[in-house]
Amino acid sequence: MRLGMIGLGRMGGNMAERLRRNGHEVVGYDHDPKVSETKDLADLVGQLGDPGSRVAWVMVPAGDPTEQTIKDLASLMAKGDVIVDGGNSNFGDSVRRGEELAAQGIGFIDAGTSGGVWGLDNGYALMVGGTDESVAKVAPALETLAPPNGFAHVGKVGAGHYTKMVHNGIEYGMMQAYAEGFAILHTSDLGIDALKAVECWQEGSVVRSWLLDLLVRALQETPDFEGIRGVAADSGEGRWTVNEAVRLGVAAPVISAALFARFVSQDEDQLTMKVIAALRHQFGGHTFEKAP
Repeated sequence: MRLGMIGLGRMGGNMAERLRRNGHEVVGYDHDPKVSETKDLADLVGQLGDPGSRVAWVMVPAGDPTEQTIKDLASLMAKGDVIVDGGNSNFGDSVRRGEELAAQGIGFIDAGTSGGVWGLDNGYALMVGGTDESVAKVAPALETLAPPNGFAHVGKVGAGHYTKMVHNGIEYGMMQAYAEGFAILHTSDLGIDALKAVECWQEGSVVRSWLLDLLVRALQETPDFEGIRGVAADSGEGRWTVNEAVRLGVAAPVISAALFARFVSQDEDQLTMKVIAALRHQFGGHTFEKAP
């Protein structure tokens, strides 16, 4: 199929490449003219085919950039076209955007996307919200971007980003547990080789996971996390997950504690937070603050 990809950074650019490798036609736009393949959004939409069959996938930062991009696209697209937001938008914004676009006859899909910088080769987990009709139009691309069983239509508009929000809340808790465990091993007065300890967890252990593999990789690349400040950013999804837990009356002590630990990290330089900062860099390419 043919689709437009808006935002050709480390996520959008790799997603466009994965689609092209598998036979799809991708028209790309980025605010940086050095990487953009079209001069503007109007040019991109004009290359997507007949009105009513066009698909534009947005991969720009959540908040105002996504809001403005979708508004601009809505003014250029027609009834039957579909806009996909693959960023980390708040699910409430996605519900509103879906309603606004539906009033114009434009389909909307909120696609929670996980896979980071590794998705180009490994595929992306896609948690998708939208109508059956809209999802069917984009299904060939969704199935290509995801690994086997990695794409799920989880509900109506808003459900995709809600699911990704909870996914990232869980991620907060898992990363915090690995980081705290490593810090205990490293600080022990028994002289434990912490790297060898966590390496052996990669095989047969009940705590083995891809995040654990990335922790080992981070340790091998930066022993003792030299040059990394113990600061882990609060990117939003963990906070939204805790807010929802409070609203629904669902106990979420692990995710809440992991979120608050990130708040504390803004003021203290802890080994635990160096681990989390290094892990975020491993799976998502997120920058970390360099130690002085």
